[in-house]
Amino acid sequence: MHALRVLPPVLLAALALAAPSMGQAQPAFAQPNRAPPADAMAMKSSFAPVVKRAAPAVVNISSKRLVRQQTDPFWSMFGLGVPQERLAASLGSGVIVRPDGVIVTNNHVVEGAVEITVALSDRREFPAKVLLADPRRDLAVLKIDLPPGERLPVLAMDDTGDAQVGDLVLAIGDPFGIGQTVTNGIISALNRTTDPTGEAGSAYIQTDAAINPGNSGGALVDMDGDLIGVNSFILSRSGTSSGVGFAIPAAVVRRVVETAVGGGHSVVRPWLGARTQTVSPEIAKTLGLPAPQGALVADLWPGGPAARAGLKQGDVILQVDGRPVADAATLSYAIGNHRPGDQAPLLVRRSDGKDQTLTLHAEAPPATPARDERTLAGRNPFDGATVVNLSPAVADEVGLDVFSGPGVLVTGVGRGLAMNIGLRPGDVIREVNGVKIEAVRDLAGVIATPQRAWKVTIQRGGQTVTATFSA
Repeated sequence: MHALRVLPPVLLAALALAAPSMGQAQPAFAQPNRAPPADAMAMKSSFAPVVKRAAPAVVNISSKRLVRQQTDPFWSMFGLGVPQERLAASLGSGVIVRPDGVIVTNNHVVEGAVEITVALSDRREFPAKVLLADPRRDLAVLKIDLPPGERLPVLAMDDTGDAQVGDLVLAIGDPFGIGQTVTNGIISALNRTTDPTGEAGSAYIQTDAAINPGNSGGALVDMDGDLIGVNSFILSRSGTSSGVGFAIPAAVVRRVVETAVGGGHSVVRPWLGARTQTVSPEIAKTLGLPAPQGALVADLWPGGPAARAGLKQGDVILQVDGRPVADAATLSYAIGNHRPGDQAPLLVRRSDGKDQTLTLHAEAPPATPARDERTLAGRNPFDGATVVNLSPAVADEVGLDVFSGPGVLVTGVGRGLAMNIGLRPGDVIREVNGVKIEAVRDLAGVIATPQRAWKVTIQRGGQTVTATFSA
């Protein structure tokens, strides 16, 4: 039986500090040597000092969104089955990261919301607006307007990356607006990936701290009282809060918050410019590697950062910034956490079995070809669809594999024939009536001539589908 992925749970802790900006790591509450309890009395030690300082920065987040609800199919036969819209509510948690009312939470807590309300620990409520949403990392940054001169307690971030497996952690949230929930556990894994292809580019902190419903967007806090991660989801066989929890590391959270506060609408993350795959036991044996770790370079983008750094097909990237690369997703995460202009040292195992250190210059994926975004109309299968050229930059935004070839990406579907035939955002249009579609101008040229039938080939979720539609 496959584990059930449950998104709503997770937790959040906050440290009450009246700092002018995102707080820095606080003095340690615990021994720096991470010594285990020496006797029974030591095991009676309390987490109260950490929780007392963290609780004021934990908030409850409620959102409302419009949901289309289908009516009884029986009435549809008589033309009375028009879908109805209703308001659906959801609850989650958040953490104050700046005293002027900047809050971070999970994107899925507020995605599509028409109304967002933040309830502070003192039970005051404020309307909130979204400064930045990052669906790929499942993070959203909110802002509430405070009375003049008021400063809120904040939770300091520790993005040093010195957490270790076995460290004690607390998960604190405010799932129902009635007060915080606190659970404790340990870090059970670091740089844990849930996407074996590496395309997600995420590496989570894994914890066994119990996760309660409504705690999505909450914080994972270490014994220094710092935010080391924002809890995002759990894997559970039962569908309850008992399972394996995953938190987005603080380094990712800080980048998103800094971008939002700086006025950015999306986080610019460097790309490798190479397609990689996780080294399997079979690949490790073939290459003579002692263990199945690292990322094998399968393809290179011409003139991309990897190619200019000297990487070649068949190389295995073993380390980034002096840290081991467990798999392809870990590599993507490490490169994406850099800022454009940074230099990232790579330890590479060459085909001759020798190791070499290369320097990658971090840069944003290029928007080539230009976006050329258009909403199509007319008597054709794409009527009502919004499309854009597929470039490395666009592919990175939506999490597509740019090495799959050129094409036109569907970014939205409004009322029209495109909606009726089932076209979806994320579809890549590859061919129409035998003409290869490599740019929006190609598609516009094909549909400019009326046709009695349309043969369309699209790529959806890794599968290629061809269908014929009558005009």
